[in-house]
Amino acid sequence: MATVTVLRNPGMAATLDEYDAGSSYCELLGSPDNPNQELTKLWHRLQQMELTDLAARAKDAERELFMLGITFTVYSDRNAIDRILPFDVIPRVIPSKDWALIEAGIKQRVKALNLFIWDTYHDRHIFKDGTLPTDLVFGNVNFRKEMVDYDPPGGTYIHVAGTDIIRDENGRFLVLEDNSRTPSGVSYVVENRHLIQRAFPDLMEGFAIEPVSDYGLQLANKLGEVAPPVLSDAQIVLLSPGVFNSAYFEHIFLAREMGVPLVEGRDLFVENDRVFMKTVAGPTPVHVIYRRLNDDFLDPECFNKESMLGVPGLMRAVRAGNVTLANAVGTGIADDKAVYAYVPRIIRYYLDEEPILPNVETYICREPRALAYTLDNLDKLVVKPVGESGGYGICVGPKATKAEIDECRDRLKKDPSNYIAQPMINLSVCPTLVGDAVEPRHVDLRPFAVTGRETWVMPGGLTRVALPKGSIVVNSSQGGGTKDTWVLKGDGIARGNGR
Repeated sequence: MATVTVLRNPGMAATLDEYDAGSSYCELLGSPDNPNQELTKLWHRLQQMELTDLAARAKDAERELFMLGITFTVYSDRNAIDRILPFDVIPRVIPSKDWALIEAGIKQRVKALNLFIWDTYHDRHIFKDGTLPTDLVFGNVNFRKEMVDYDPPGGTYIHVAGTDIIRDENGRFLVLEDNSRTPSGVSYVVENRHLIQRAFPDLMEGFAIEPVSDYGLQLANKLGEVAPPVLSDAQIVLLSPGVFNSAYFEHIFLAREMGVPLVEGRDLFVENDRVFMKTVAGPTPVHVIYRRLNDDFLDPECFNKESMLGVPGLMRAVRAGNVTLANAVGTGIADDKAVYAYVPRIIRYYLDEEPILPNVETYICREPRALAYTLDNLDKLVVKPVGESGGYGICVGPKATKAEIDECRDRLKKDPSNYIAQPMINLSVCPTLVGDAVEPRHVDLRPFAVTGRETWVMPGGLTRVALPKGSIVVNSSQGGGTKDTWVLKGDGIARGNGR
């Protein structure tokens, strides 16, 4: 049990609380058997700060987030169009040795998934060999027949990946989910760092921390690597659904960081199987589209014929090799929650390697034995719909009421193939400023990997924190917030100007 005495308000010496991580692994203190020695200095620094001052500065920081327009939309909330993503000022810190493991595991996973998608749309060896059930993928709504026999530049389908990682009570990293369609959240990673640098430089003083501000440059460079052959520099654009999208702030942010135009479908057109952008100087050829809208809305000629968001004829241009879409159409087969359970097999199949980052144990309810086990143990498991995101539709058995479990049981029986189940993991915690005290709150981590010809992983990623006490749901739409994520360089000690 990680326990430390925390001074709630140094001006009132009699008021002492104990920060107690309980049975959870603490990201800052570690565990009694394996304490985080590198992070002792940060903890002592936090203890010396007046929490009233820290809380006041945190409120100023949240006000700055709103003034900068760093917001998101919760469509189900009728009372708020835009809200800031709650930001906690106590960072989540990852020692360099832990980051080396995470980085290697993500690169391995992205490489294997790209090979899997290529095989699915070409030779289909993994299905012919019986390693994966055929209907798991070819009956999947994310399978796109338009991609059959299409060869993307560099063999890359997943150009931007967000891998959700958790840590269990033993300090072991586990992959919870793959996001390979249009993963979001990277803008908060960069803005959180800028906010800490501006408002809390005293927290960072003396630490050697890997930078995150070059993400836009790395993304632009990697997308340039997979552009179709052109005579001059490839024109990259970011395609957004528009201002009413929940992640529109991120679209603006990324276009600015990459130095590319932010466009909507109405700004593009296809002529002779080539994509052009409308400009005041006339049509400009487009070679790479970083798209932030789902497959269904990309091209009304192929997908949703009612879509006003996409570009008619876009898939003709893709198939002709005249434009690269990032991420490629059809990548959803790789981040389906049912396929997720097979990713360790996929890694072994294509790379002949053991997974560096293991999965959380998963029961695929489409399989009779797994369904029977799930139905018998609903009060112990977390049940998730395979097609949902954002934390919606989840039944957390150990925290659910009898009525909620009964409802979940009915849904499972009606459509078992739409669900997976996992044991409830005791997620790691991080000290979090809650009112006038520091308390443990559960966290996860979403590192972002960018792939052109090779893969680069942004140091750190989006740490999401479940702010309601006892909650394990970190999604922003369900009341979650974020923290700045520090990856330490070497031993973490700044020498010279290192920060």
